[in-house]
Amino acid sequence: MAACKKIILTGVFLFMCCLTFAQRDWPSELWHEGKVVLVAGDTLKGLVKYDFQQNLVQYVIHNKKAEIFHARKVLYVEIFDETAHRYRKFFALPYSNASNYKAPVFFELLEEGKITLLSRELLEYKTYNNAFYGGSYSRLVQTYYYYLLTENGNIEDFRGNKNDLIAMMGNKGKTVEKYIKANRLDFDDKYDLAKIVAYYNSLVGT
Repeated sequence: MAACKKIILTGVFLFMCCLTFAQRDWPSELWHEGKVVLVAGDTLKGLVKYDFQQNLVQYVIHNKKAEIFHARKVLYVEIFDETAHRYRKFFALPYSNASNYKAPVFFELLEEGKITLLSRELLEYKTYNNAFYGGSYSRLVQTYYYYLLTENGNIEDFRGNKNDLIAMMGNKGKTVEKYIKANRLDFDDKYDLAKIVAYYNSLVGT
């Protein structure tokens, strides 16, 4: 009887997890009010959907057929993301892939200044262990990858932690640490990380 009860509870748990994940609306799967500025000089205003996985942006106006643009045809995209309650800007910037070939890739601009912070968001399946029921399950999550735009225009991956970033800030690091603590900022939160970098930029001048 106990075994049957465990099986039923496990089934309910997995069903609720699947239902929760199915109902989740990811920002990249939604249409947003915004604009697309093309390399050719055109500015297109309407509904916009972005896809970092494929480096594509879709644009539609007045219920017409959606137009699709690759990053190589786009200068930047601006949207109002209602899930985050803020405006967001994406720039198509040259980035070296594994073969060292540079091609335009979409990056979100989080903060610009002495340290310019960029990010890319990808939907990825990750495997988690179920400590209560045993076994494991896969979950679709939104993962953020961060990059730094150097003064010479190169884009470098940032895989460091809080201490690595503070170390980059030199003699301003201690002041920034106090700011993080006073404002209870979370280094793992995208917008908190942008606030940290913005505060540093304000100390050194942008």
